[in-house]
Amino acid sequence: MALHPSEPSDAADRARIVAPYDVAGATARRDMADLADFAAELLGAPLATVTVMDEDHQHFLSAHGVDLPGSPRAVSFCTHFMGERDVTVVPDAAADPRFADNPYVTGDFALRFYAGAPLVTPGGETLGSLCVYDTAPRAGLTDVQRHGLAILAKAAMARLDDRRVEREREEARAGAQARLAESELRFRTLADAMPQMVWSAGPDGLVDYWNARWYQFTGVPEGSTDGEAWDEVFHIDDRERGWTRWRQSLDTGEPYNIEYRLRRHDGQYRWVLGRALPVRDEAGAITRWFGTCTDIHEQKLALEEREMVSQELSHRIKNIFAVISGLITLAAKSRPGLADAAVDLRQRITALGRAHDFVRPHSAQSRRDTPPDSLHGLLAELFAPYSRVRIEGDDVPIDDRSATPFALLFHELATNATKYGALSAAEGEVSVAITRGETDAAIRWTERGGPPVTAPSGATGFGTQLVELSAVRQLGGEIRRDWRSDGLVVSLNVPLAAFSRR
Repeated sequence: MALHPSEPSDAADRARIVAPYDVAGATARRDMADLADFAAELLGAPLATVTVMDEDHQHFLSAHGVDLPGSPRAVSFCTHFMGERDVTVVPDAAADPRFADNPYVTGDFALRFYAGAPLVTPGGETLGSLCVYDTAPRAGLTDVQRHGLAILAKAAMARLDDRRVEREREEARAGAQARLAESELRFRTLADAMPQMVWSAGPDGLVDYWNARWYQFTGVPEGSTDGEAWDEVFHIDDRERGWTRWRQSLDTGEPYNIEYRLRRHDGQYRWVLGRALPVRDEAGAITRWFGTCTDIHEQKLALEEREMVSQELSHRIKNIFAVISGLITLAAKSRPGLADAAVDLRQRITALGRAHDFVRPHSAQSRRDTPPDSLHGLLAELFAPYSRVRIEGDDVPIDDRSATPFALLFHELATNATKYGALSAAEGEVSVAITRGETDAAIRWTERGGPPVTAPSGATGFGTQLVELSAVRQLGGEIRRDWRSDGLVVSLNVPLAAFSRR
């Protein structure tokens, strides 16, 4: 229904409709001048305007034949047709009771004829009108004029809407840039407040940011270590290793983690822990790396000192085993009746010494190729004096806690196999198979090719008691012996928690 001046529009509603459109900008740029000119020419009329209607005013975005910025809404012709969707015509305003007393009809303009086409937004709301006026009454419009006026109104609305979309994009870009700048400021503030040196790099690995702590620590000019220039503050012995690790992270996307020495502002090189993680987009591509450098110099020196003390203590313990073996040998010489027992005891102590030497802390010079936490490695060390013992299956990590009972247990089995079992025959052999489960590990000792064996009768010997002590009491496992005619089979099940403290 057409809106009447006596029916005031909802001010908030009109403000909401007009607000997205750049009315002032369109007016200043004269975006609609050609449309107003063409509308006047199309109808052969002296006056034409492109208008936008707010809550109380009609703004002229462009005007032909009139030099006014707009008019009050109360005297606007267009306000009467805000609800219309087609071209509207007033043939003679002086004869129309809605306009007969309008100052634009009775005053200097002396308007008589009006034709208007609405500017309808994509949401179906009327923003304003494209209007043509004449000072003489007319019967109406031709079809071409009516159709042309509607097309010009749509063109005006399209320009306004294009500008609205462009402005929204500009505002969105400005908002995104503002949020990015705010986020960058928060990041830099947080990074500068951290005790660690903080840095970031692009996906190509070129560093483009260091926090204030980096410059305080290194004393280098700001920006001088950007890109790949950071290696200048690395110790010369650590540069190649640092580059190799960094390139590996760039190639694989794996976290960067390395210890190296950095030159401090006073020229001293200090140990630093370097770490970095990649940031990925939704497709999984790396967009940035963020890293930290943490000064660990004191901790590094303390750890090295502790390792030296540990190595020295372990070396002395190893010497104690040797001294005890020597004392047993000397004691046995003065008591020939104890010779056999002394040999057994000395061999057991030697086995304990091998186990201790395997798991003890080692220096770079004494370190073996086999990891010191490998059950395979420990068994290989224990069985070195014996021939034809094969180790197969899974490996299980061990530590010094489990090494002692394992050493006693398998030394006893190997000694007995050498005296009475498979290793006492030229063709005999032993296999040790390890199967790791979710909660425990099964170890199977199998002898083949030796003399026939039978289960011992009578009282349990010391060796058997030692095996039980090691397997059951110290390791918390279960042991079962199967005296088969072709050789002894010992099945041992040990909880994984007994192998190491981890």
